[in-house]
Amino acid sequence: MSGSIERVAVVGLGKVGATVGVLLGRTGFTVQGVDGRPVAGLPFECRQSDVSDPATVAQLLEGQHAVVACLPYHLNLGIARAAHERGIHYFDLTEDVHSTKAILAMAKDARAVLAPQCGLAPGFIGIVGAALAADFDKIRSIELRVGALPEHPSGMLGYAFNWSSEGVVNEYLNDCEVIREGRRMTVPSLGQLETIVINGMRLEAFTTSGGLGTMCETFDGRVQDLNYKTLRYPGHCDLMRFFFHELHMRDDRKLSGEILVNAKPPVDDDVVFVHAAVEGWQDKLLKREEYVEAFYPIEIDGQLVKAISWTTAASVCAVLEMVADEVLPRKGFIRQESIPFDRFLETRNGGLYIG
Repeated sequence: MSGSIERVAVVGLGKVGATVGVLLGRTGFTVQGVDGRPVAGLPFECRQSDVSDPATVAQLLEGQHAVVACLPYHLNLGIARAAHERGIHYFDLTEDVHSTKAILAMAKDARAVLAPQCGLAPGFIGIVGAALAADFDKIRSIELRVGALPEHPSGMLGYAFNWSSEGVVNEYLNDCEVIREGRRMTVPSLGQLETIVINGMRLEAFTTSGGLGTMCETFDGRVQDLNYKTLRYPGHCDLMRFFFHELHMRDDRKLSGEILVNAKPPVDDDVVFVHAAVEGWQDKLLKREEYVEAFYPIEIDGQLVKAISWTTAASVCAVLEMVADEVLPRKGFIRQESIPFDRFLETRNGGLYIG
């Protein structure tokens, strides 16, 4: 670790936030953890505080060089505004389009980095997709797919809420930005169902919101088709359509999340599937390049960490490392697709993706 980033606040100490704190501490940063509930047993200082109160958040950031928000998406903007006002580097994991657009608007006079969407999708998948696309003279399509799933599914849903229920409901119900036939547009979530096979495992993929981050803006005019879909075990999409639309559960997102988590609580044995494919022309020849991986729980400092936790945490920590080491700009908005994949993997935390 080098550069002027030494002290980092991690706000929100759930499974992912706790892992972010552990990884940053191992990398050499001084971590201050903050959560709305008392948290013990982590190898860094933790404080209990009301993270929904703007004045409290502002106080929490005093003396910090950077902050990583690992909170439900609707709390991110308060953290981002406080960081922006104080010239503190800001990172988050959100898939929420509205929050990201608001943060992007702050970037025009930013004194530090504003880097939302640094998780898995958006985040890592966009870095991979852009790296594949860079090999082509002309791009026909970019297809990005990610799924965080129980390794041993049960029941008809074949799912477990190892990730924020609020985030999952949000991405299942909000519209999705895509590029189709060269035009930017929005399409409904839970649509365009397709089948994908990874390592012999048959999965289904369907549209969900937010996974592309800012890629539609970046690749506008450069690609015919660009889309993101979530991976699930077969049958999941139809059941979610029934739950949200035929039962009208879309009208109460909070209750929807509570019902779904009660039905499918978190599990320890999980797997993260990542599938990126780019088609286009190289030296006038039509080709297709793919990146396909399955990630499983790993041991970190003697503790087994779920796949969804470490893949998400490692991504944001790697980006923070790159800002600290001046591989990335030290102020302004950072788009995930602008992050060089090779340099990402060279960081201590990005290296976790290659074992």
